[in-house]
Amino acid sequence: MTDIIDDLAWRGLIAQSTDLDALRASMAKGPISVYAGFDPTAPSLHVGHFVPLLTLRRIQLAGHRPIGLVGGATGLIGDPSGRNTERSLNAGDVVAGWVERLRGQVGRFLDFEAQPNAALMVSNLDWTAELSAIDFLRDIGKHFPVNRMLARESVAARLAGEGLSYTEFSYQILQANDYLELYRRHGCSLQIGGSDQWGNITAGVDLVRRVEGGHVHALTLPLITKADGTKFGKTAGGALWLDPAMTSPYAFYQYFLNADDRDVIHYLKVFTFRSREEIEELEKAVAERPFAREAQRALAEELTELLHGKAELEAVVAASKALFGQGSLEELSAPTLEAALAEVPLAKVDSLGATLVDLMAESGLVESKSAARRAVKEGGAYLNNVKITDEAYTPSADDLLQGRFLVLRRGKKSIGGVVVG
Repeated sequence: MTDIIDDLAWRGLIAQSTDLDALRASMAKGPISVYAGFDPTAPSLHVGHFVPLLTLRRIQLAGHRPIGLVGGATGLIGDPSGRNTERSLNAGDVVAGWVERLRGQVGRFLDFEAQPNAALMVSNLDWTAELSAIDFLRDIGKHFPVNRMLARESVAARLAGEGLSYTEFSYQILQANDYLELYRRHGCSLQIGGSDQWGNITAGVDLVRRVEGGHVHALTLPLITKADGTKFGKTAGGALWLDPAMTSPYAFYQYFLNADDRDVIHYLKVFTFRSREEIEELEKAVAERPFAREAQRALAEELTELLHGKAELEAVVAASKALFGQGSLEELSAPTLEAALAEVPLAKVDSLGATLVDLMAESGLVESKSAARRAVKEGGAYLNNVKITDEAYTPSADDLLQGRFLVLRRGKKSIGGVVVG
């Protein structure tokens, strides 16, 4: 089997572990079962969830059995980790709907046919729903010293601020019980998660030891940060979601295509399945030919195909090239055009009638009409990749792409758009 621990370490994917040598020895003996949990706090996972999700996939490719857990029960409670305020509780039917959506997303990255390490998908509602309050307190709660629970970082931080309800305080017990149940049902001996989950995960390790006398492991993954100090996975429109209805494939592709040179090699290690040799070659390219952005293209293309499929990748690559005059805008579909223009300065008008100069200014592509006129005069104004030299030019219905869109460009790199209707 592949030494997955060495690979994870090289990729910078190990933040904390209970006993790395013991875990390595356990994995060397044969396949182990490993789980990661995903709570339905929204209708979709976001790009931050890619880290544990793709790590589960790496572990399966190394010969071990992954278990994807969707929090049908814990999603009803809310994890206080990493939050300054109490979560709003969502209705049960809403959470149930999100559970099914997350099942589909998690399941796409795991192999349920592989032998002998076929993946499993579970919901913690399966064992939590039947647990009575008395059983919860007697059989599980008695193993949790309150002083230790209070000392956990996520709890202590909230107690020092706005406080914490008993509901969220009990979250760590429920998550620990998940580990115990997966240990009993499937022999699970490793839980992975973000580094902010360390307290919750080690609570499960301790519960398995106290109740069953079992020796299990914990391994956390670092939270991804950006070199420029901004939050990873955040765009002007909000979070970068895995659901294409919430973040278009074009926006997803562009996010990674625009990765900072300081970040791109780290992202290649964390988010792709490229070998060490391939990534080192791309690292060399960043150093020697940063203008070519080879590493960024490799990152954006692999991730977009992984998440959205080859056809969507081809569509967004074609759109990206066409917007900058390297392909045919007429061949782009309406959804692809709409998604692409949503990422640039955009004017929305009820009908045509304004001049190109007016539209360039209204979209925000240029700061004023005088700047738009100057761009036209200097030969730097384009409508649907056609250079416009007449300051009075007024787009007509014949110019519309897919009956609704106009693509504006100033120079080689500044794109804007117009949506009619």
